[in-house]
Amino acid sequence: MVFSSVTFLVYFLPALLLVYFAVRRDLRNPVLLVFSLIFYGWGGPEYLALLLASVAVNYVCGLAAGLSKRAWVRRGAVVLACVSGLGLLGYFKYFGFAVSQLNALGLHLPVPEIVLPIGISFYTFQGLSYVIDVYRGSSPAQKNPLDVALYVALFPQLVAGPIVRYSTVASDIRGRSETAAKFASGAVRFCFGLGKKMLLANALGEAADAAFGHAPETLGALQALLGIVAYTGQIYFDFSAYSDMAIGLGRIFGFEFPENFNYPYVSKSVTEFWRRWHISLSTWFRDYVYIPLGGSRRGRVRNFLNLAAVWLLTGLWHGANWTFVLWGAWFLLLLAGERYVWGRALERLPSALRHIYAMAAVMVGWIIFRAPSVTAAGRYIAALFGANRVGAGEGVYTLLEYMPQLILGSVAALPLKDLLRGAVERRTSGGLRAFLLELAPAGLALCVLALSYMKLATGSFNPFIYFQF
Repeated sequence: MVFSSVTFLVYFLPALLLVYFAVRRDLRNPVLLVFSLIFYGWGGPEYLALLLASVAVNYVCGLAAGLSKRAWVRRGAVVLACVSGLGLLGYFKYFGFAVSQLNALGLHLPVPEIVLPIGISFYTFQGLSYVIDVYRGSSPAQKNPLDVALYVALFPQLVAGPIVRYSTVASDIRGRSETAAKFASGAVRFCFGLGKKMLLANALGEAADAAFGHAPETLGALQALLGIVAYTGQIYFDFSAYSDMAIGLGRIFGFEFPENFNYPYVSKSVTEFWRRWHISLSTWFRDYVYIPLGGSRRGRVRNFLNLAAVWLLTGLWHGANWTFVLWGAWFLLLLAGERYVWGRALERLPSALRHIYAMAAVMVGWIIFRAPSVTAAGRYIAALFGANRVGAGEGVYTLLEYMPQLILGSVAALPLKDLLRGAVERRTSGGLRAFLLELAPAGLALCVLALSYMKLATGSFNPFIYFQF
């Protein structure tokens, strides 16, 4: 089940709201857990047992890591949680890829057809963060298994993040407050997220598919440029839309999830971009891989090796394909270069040039990320520079067809909301300020909801990009 579906909007969410707010407060966690399991099991009931097994392992390991007085038991609990969680993730995500690579070396092994359980990368990382934090002493071991189950399986962020630390929501699980103000704020955030998905991401995805669906040798330079511009917008609006909806839904039920995006396309360096993009994943790798390996404290060579480990894992986390490994290597090169080679020179450039550099580097990364193979990525980049000598006719047609979405997407990627809010707070007061800050966004959100539902009712199913990870 996805947020941008009639099933969720018309049946699941209204039923949950009705039951949740009708029962006593002490029954709301069980209600939320049951509905979360229904939400997850809707699209793949065969993998519900896998999710529950993950919850059970992390619960038991958390107890051992937090309550045992024996150091070897505590360490063993962490090792067991990591081996079981990462082992299952590795099997479902990488075993088939590994077999195919062995066959490429001359073996003739049957390649298993393994369906990736939706959300396994996200809930695996959440469960591991809980056990590791308990072991480190930064979070207490939770004795109530239902609380651990609700943390791991909570439906708003279950299948595509943001990756939420247990310490962030522990107090909300035990005793949160649901208020009319939180409900309204969450509903507005959800509606705008739905609009990002239905009105921007899906349309830009069509333009991107038109370019990436070409045979590489028939792709013109303008069509290639429009394709990567469209995909740059699609992946941002698609993924940030899901995060917006998850944060909004969490707020409706009294949870405060961390922000996952902070206008990444205003960045003036690749380093800044990764401070603004998929923040929960970046901080997860920083806190559980990079810093434990030594971070930047042990010299340049060791720091580069630590960065290499992080970006190899980051690339592989996104999928079992050499394109993701190359994508990780591309950003490793850029981040290491900014840190040790051209970072100071970059800071002396005009702001506009720094922004152009950052966006060009990120868009090359998105080509590698989107392409089906390393060879296809190389040919796509070559097409950008006119290698195919194909006319601009199809590119002009695509530009005219999707120009409204391209313009609106370019504007929506800027922090205009923050600028407008600041201007309103500085220059207005009283009833006018309340209207502009509260009633106007709510009214606009209702309009966005109506347009999104119309698009949903007349369009085809289009799942979120990060469901495949």
